[in-house]
Amino acid sequence: MDNLVLCEANNVPLTPITFLKRASECYPNRTSIIYGETRFTWPQTYDRCCRLAASLLSLNITRNDVVSILAPNVPAMYEMHFGVPMTGAVLNPINTRLDAKTISIILRHAQPKILFVDHEFVPLTREVLRLLPFDDSQPLPMIIFIDEIDSTRKPSSKELDYEDLILRGDHSLSSAASMFLVHNEHDPISLNYTSGTTADPKGVVISHKGAYLAALSAIMGWEMGIFPVYLWTLPMFHANGWTHTWSVAARGGTNVCIRHVTAPEIYKNINLHGVTHMSCVPTVFRILIEGSRTNQSHRPRPVKVLTGGSSPPAALLEKVQQLGFQVMHGYGLTEATGPVLFCEWQEEWNRLPEHQQMQLKARQGVRNIVLADVDVKDTKTHKSVVRDGKTTGEIVVKGNSVMKGYLKNPKATSEAFKHGWLNTGDIGVIHPDGHIEIKDRSKDIIISGGENISSIEVEKVLYEHPKVMEVAVVAMPHSLWGETPCAFVIRKKGEINQGDRGEELVTREGDLIKYCRENMPHFMCPRKVVFFEELPKNSNGKILKSKLRDIAKALVVDGDDVASKKIVLDRIGSRL
Repeated sequence: MDNLVLCEANNVPLTPITFLKRASECYPNRTSIIYGETRFTWPQTYDRCCRLAASLLSLNITRNDVVSILAPNVPAMYEMHFGVPMTGAVLNPINTRLDAKTISIILRHAQPKILFVDHEFVPLTREVLRLLPFDDSQPLPMIIFIDEIDSTRKPSSKELDYEDLILRGDHSLSSAASMFLVHNEHDPISLNYTSGTTADPKGVVISHKGAYLAALSAIMGWEMGIFPVYLWTLPMFHANGWTHTWSVAARGGTNVCIRHVTAPEIYKNINLHGVTHMSCVPTVFRILIEGSRTNQSHRPRPVKVLTGGSSPPAALLEKVQQLGFQVMHGYGLTEATGPVLFCEWQEEWNRLPEHQQMQLKARQGVRNIVLADVDVKDTKTHKSVVRDGKTTGEIVVKGNSVMKGYLKNPKATSEAFKHGWLNTGDIGVIHPDGHIEIKDRSKDIIISGGENISSIEVEKVLYEHPKVMEVAVVAMPHSLWGETPCAFVIRKKGEINQGDRGEELVTREGDLIKYCRENMPHFMCPRKVVFFEELPKNSNGKILKSKLRDIAKALVVDGDDVASKKIVLDRIGSRL
């Protein structure tokens, strides 16, 4: 058998861009994209992507060149997930929620030849360009603007316009050349930057093979059937929309694109287009819950929701499912090319009480079908922890969907891959049934009197309170115990009691502390509860616990000096 060799017939590079050509041939009458009044079929989307690739080739874009895009979930963002890698170039979707300084850092690091900019972000881009160097050390990228598809605005003779690029693309050239420029499945397909909440963002390099396998694993792990109608509430810039940009094409589905994620937009598009699937971080659940008051329409079938990014408590999942959303929890990270764990539902769980089912749904789950291995390792001995659902360690993964590494950062790459695994920095346990559950980020563990307290476990109890909408728990310094939990809470709207004493907030700090003491060990209970209108979040919607820790430090006062506490609380507003 050793004399059998690989050849063109049996050795084709794995790449998700093949999903697009297949969709155009197998589902010629299926709608590929809906965006307002705009509709495309899969053959039309394939044609537009080929024309885009041809135009990029005519602009001297070639293998391993970086092409950046700053845009919301509009058709151009979706098309570039295919058109750019068709040329052998590397797509760099930039987080639109970042400030000009951070984006300029990304551009200096990525050195793109072209930057596509949606019209909404032209002012931001001007600010970004002012921060870039104007010398020969790094040429400024070519700027190409993205207007609305039906825009009547005429670009100036000096402007390059996205739709014009599509129109002038030589289809014969693109169809002949574009699909053959992926010579190696290990070539990079996308350059995705981490959120950079504690340091400059790192550039995660994803391969064609990794994206291909991750996209297929998402289909299988989520049980995405044929012809899904997928609502884009998750930003495509976030780990390529958790690879669903490619998964939807593989299933011949319909991409419902929306520019802004609001409750009216979500519910309107669900009802108009019969949405079957959507993904989001848990902070979007708050939008769904609050927006449900104005949406009384009946949905004939539940919308399947994949959530991840932080651990949603069972109480929150229960509230969302009551609105007609069927939630599955996943776990992943940019470095692993999207979700690597899925909370696969077991038949016997259906016989359990609903609240217990929600607790099981809140777990992160088992490894996806393409991941080679996942484990929880003791942080000191690096040995596997006991699978008892109690012994904690760091979650580590390995497999072909894991990133190639960090761009121009060998030290960080080596650190991430130490001991032969991708080290996630997340602390978790493995249950006897093999399901992994996150207990905390390693930096978010609270150590009180020598006892480790999981901030997530405290948050789960607080989410059970009927008047709590959103909560984050962090460490607060304590003179005796070293650290103690401090809870930052958003109360449900309408938390006003109209009585003889006028407007009075029903749920107070003392109420929640008493509630915690009745529902968890006393050493885990928050000693301070702070009420906010909004919690600080990063550009991906994750709560900035580092900022809350800084605020918690300022809340430490001696004794029960009420006046001192008031001064400290008054200062908090200026920090958020």
